[in-house]
Amino acid sequence: MTEMIAGFSIGGALLVMMALGIAVSASIPAIDRWSKRYFITLFSLLFLCSVSCFLALIFWYDPRMAIADRVVYFFESIFLSSLMILPTIFLLHCCDERFQSGALPKAVAALWVLFFAMLIAAQFTDAFYVVTPDNQYFRGPLFALLTFPLVVIMFLNVVGAIRRRSKLSRRYYVALLIYMFPMTAAIFIHSFVEVEMFVVFCMALFALLMYVLIISDNVSQYMRQQREIANQRAGIMVLQMRPHFICNTMMSIYYLCDQNPQKAKQVTLDFTTYLRKNFTAIASEDTVPFAEELEHTRAYLAVEQAQFEDSLFVSFDTPHTLFRVPPLTLQPLVENAVKHGMRASSEPIHISVVTRQTEAGSEIVVEDDGPGFAPADDSEPHIGLNNIRQRLALMCDGRLTIAPREGGGTSVKVTIPAAESKQ
Repeated sequence: MTEMIAGFSIGGALLVMMALGIAVSASIPAIDRWSKRYFITLFSLLFLCSVSCFLALIFWYDPRMAIADRVVYFFESIFLSSLMILPTIFLLHCCDERFQSGALPKAVAALWVLFFAMLIAAQFTDAFYVVTPDNQYFRGPLFALLTFPLVVIMFLNVVGAIRRRSKLSRRYYVALLIYMFPMTAAIFIHSFVEVEMFVVFCMALFALLMYVLIISDNVSQYMRQQREIANQRAGIMVLQMRPHFICNTMMSIYYLCDQNPQKAKQVTLDFTTYLRKNFTAIASEDTVPFAEELEHTRAYLAVEQAQFEDSLFVSFDTPHTLFRVPPLTLQPLVENAVKHGMRASSEPIHISVVTRQTEAGSEIVVEDDGPGFAPADDSEPHIGLNNIRQRLALMCDGRLTIAPREGGGTSVKVTIPAAESKQ
């Protein structure tokens, strides 16, 4: 009776702990998307293991539930074995290695397939384990052989983490070892002693310890990124305080009031839209829909074209707009093209803005037929480009590349990964 109460108490505690782990993993903002999915999967598998143990305890005392107990034990073994693969996936992800290639993932996959094959065979033979018709569970002479692949998987994971320690941050390395060493020991003990609940409890406990360490590392990184984003926002404010552009625009409106009042009204409206979008962008702390960036850019170009009517020509080919970008991404790119082209040549400048959706994500391409510029130049436009590049990397894992345009001029491409670019 005491054993039964202890078993139900541990099982109930595990269920509550893993449910909380899933809830916290899904809701905490300071953890990256991949780690969030990983820990939700980890705690979900542990939750299912806990449910299996709980059901096994319930069925154990009823002789009529032999078949149900056998089914529960089968699925408990599947969930438990799946937990052996997760550290491999986490380790390879942290080291930027593909799961489809490399000796470690191939060995782990082969060992898991071997375990699964033996588990299937166990349903037709008593060599591994048996559940009698009156619901009595007994281990067979080959039970240790059944768990051997799992022990080897965990051993390979430990060795793999040690060999890759130079690629891991200190907290990630310690977190993996804290999780994998006790798991390896628990599975090894389980091969010879019937301690399923103990194994699941150890795995859950050390998974939580691993989670705390990873979370602390992610929180530190998140806070560091927030400080960097704040610095970048301050940089945006400096770059967008352009008295020369504002004064020229106001003077253009002043002269247009006599020459073309209707056009003066339109330029005033465009300039107001441009300023409003600037202020909104400066205050924004998150990515914005690309459609808003496009509206901002069109307003800016309308103001510029009022001054350079016969010298500035712009074309838009933007069928794909359902993605998000950091604020003030497109408009400064176009502004760089205008300023560089107008400053360096008296010839008309043509600018094109193109968006497209690819398998990798979303792309924005801004091209001009101006004189081009050298990437090593330290002029103001390059300061702006570096600002954009850093914010892309921080806020959406995006990239900015600059290359000479075929036929002369410059081509600037922004790439937003598919996982980050959804509306």
